[in-house]
Amino acid sequence: MRKRSPFPTHRLSLPSLGAYALAAGLLLGAGTAGPATAGPAHPAGANGTAAVADSAPGKPVTVSEGWSIPWGLSWLPDGSALLTERDTFKVFSLTQDGKKKEVGKVPEVVTTGGEGGLLSIAVSPKWKSDHHVFVMHTAKEGNRIARLTYQDGKLSDYTVLVKGIKKNTYHNGGRIKFGPDGLLYATTGEAQTPDLAQDKKSLNGKILRMTPDGKPAPGNPFGNLVYSYGHRNPQGLTWDAQGHLWEAEFGNAKYDELNLIESGKNYGWPLCEGTCSDDGMTNPKRQWPVKDASPSAVTYADGALYMAALRGQRLWRIPVDGTTAGTPKAYYTKDYGRLRTVEAVPGKKALWLTTTNADNNGDGGAGSDKVFRIDLK
Repeated sequence: MRKRSPFPTHRLSLPSLGAYALAAGLLLGAGTAGPATAGPAHPAGANGTAAVADSAPGKPVTVSEGWSIPWGLSWLPDGSALLTERDTFKVFSLTQDGKKKEVGKVPEVVTTGGEGGLLSIAVSPKWKSDHHVFVMHTAKEGNRIARLTYQDGKLSDYTVLVKGIKKNTYHNGGRIKFGPDGLLYATTGEAQTPDLAQDKKSLNGKILRMTPDGKPAPGNPFGNLVYSYGHRNPQGLTWDAQGHLWEAEFGNAKYDELNLIESGKNYGWPLCEGTCSDDGMTNPKRQWPVKDASPSAVTYADGALYMAALRGQRLWRIPVDGTTAGTPKAYYTKDYGRLRTVEAVPGKKALWLTTTNADNNGDGGAGSDKVFRIDLK
């Protein structure tokens, strides 16, 4: 059974690689383990699948410090990034050479005393024309997806797109990203109410897929925002070079998961935790004992997924080839504490990686978190 304490905190075919590469450009974009977010494409192998690169992450170099729970990260077309802080509700810009600037505070955000607050951020793939950025956050009535305008270095025009996602102290999910299809995807937790994950009418315990105005995407399997279901507390989404959607998910007491997400599939929670033989369930591509992972973000770069681990305090590299996730390898175990968000640097063989040692389960105070750059060699 898929169970786990509330405190710590699966398969999709998308358009062609060409469409994926275009979207990526617009975005500027010991157990077993699994994949990560959109990054540069790698060459195709003889069998038509993507060839797996053999690069490995180098030593992290500090880009910026003095952060408090940096949760979301999304790239702007000029190569800088927007980052959120979960508990301060602030959004910052950060350049490649470490220049940091507060650009605004998202309104109507509340904390939950646990994992809620200002979570993920996603820059519109049409940012040059619309200057829109999207956020997922906790509000008084529940979790929301909202849109803002980012122009002249400031945030404005807060507009709520999606309400009705139940919240709780833990299991709020919170990752949003635009896919190669130009649609917005979001991960939602089951709000510590496991049965919601199997309810196709509930927005909790799901991967959601929507248009940029928050409406159900055409072709969604159940006629609503739900794209896949049976998720416990997913916080990682990414696409590989072939357009496959990968997701990282907190398990309960036994196994965390790396899933390949497909439309309408059931990923098992709360009937299964990790691999199981129950009819109708879609098994993970990789799984880890919870002490080795508790994964948040996942990203794709140079033939592999990179998955940031909180409780496990390590960065997992998982090579992928088509729909196959290879043998995971851990890096930086216990070196930098709790690792929250990892994203591929657009146009570079490099990653940005954030810590969240200032959160409730970390051993650092306010301002103790960092943003690192990791070159892939």
